[in-house]
Amino acid sequence: MGQAVVTRIEGHSERFLQWAASTRPQVEQALAAQLEPYAAHAVALHSPLLAAMRHGVMNGGKRVRALAALASAQLVGGTHMVAMQIAVALEYIHAYSLIHDDLPCMDDDDLRRGQPTVHIVYGEAQALLAGDALQTLAFDVLTQAWLTEAISASKQVELVRALAQASGVVGMAGGQAIDCHHVGQAMAAETMQTMHHLKTGALLRASVMMGAMCGKTTLSADQAEHLSRFAEDLGLLFQVVDDILDASQDTATLGKTAGKDADANKPTYVQAMGIEGARAHAQQLYTDALQHLNQIHTAPEYTRGVQCLADLTAYCHERLF
Repeated sequence: MGQAVVTRIEGHSERFLQWAASTRPQVEQALAAQLEPYAAHAVALHSPLLAAMRHGVMNGGKRVRALAALASAQLVGGTHMVAMQIAVALEYIHAYSLIHDDLPCMDDDDLRRGQPTVHIVYGEAQALLAGDALQTLAFDVLTQAWLTEAISASKQVELVRALAQASGVVGMAGGQAIDCHHVGQAMAAETMQTMHHLKTGALLRASVMMGAMCGKTTLSADQAEHLSRFAEDLGLLFQVVDDILDASQDTATLGKTAGKDADANKPTYVQAMGIEGARAHAQQLYTDALQHLNQIHTAPEYTRGVQCLADLTAYCHERLF
């Protein structure tokens, strides 16, 4: 990968916020563009399905998964257009998961990002279908013909497989199944760690690793392992911080119903460790994540990707303060 850069990388959340502010509108535009062709379809004319899909996708959000993929693509000299296509697929999967997560059979939540959830506006049946449609659309996005020409059919297969695994039985769906099964029950620390690795961590890890699949160069096996372990720490950090915020902030601040985990007696890091114990765990995950990033020594033209990932990690951690 050329002459390695070995300078110590530190994360800065303010720098991440500046980069995110300039990049997020491009993500929003790309998300809307993939939905636009369906606006004139009979389904959109004779049902609220497309409107429900838009409500689930185009309602704000931090776009952390998209930004993680875009940052990771910079590690390997990935083209922006290809990385954005990956980012869109990831956000559609994330949106589908949130729509289903809010349903009465799951978390039964009325608010998401400060707005009524999809099933509150369009009913449970349309919400279920909107989630299903967004899930399949994510894979449509990754298999479009122009992408084959840009990165090769074999690379597309790798991307599809990575996203399928991250969102399926050994990923997000599996983690949610463990979560639902243990509501109101004690959960061993090891089981909770597994649950969060799958439920939250798998898609965030996929975001980082899929971005790194689309470049002009590739990481060594050792550097790819450090990137994977970084991504796992980032995913757990995100979940630990979410658990702490759910227990310590109000509904207006969160944009969703606060205290839902405790009310439902769901297993969380706060329940298992207490607030201070969870904060200490978040600090350790943050430290570990940066240590792994600092083992990824890239060519000078690609150091921006490492820095963006470090800044994203700092942002996730500093949401606590």
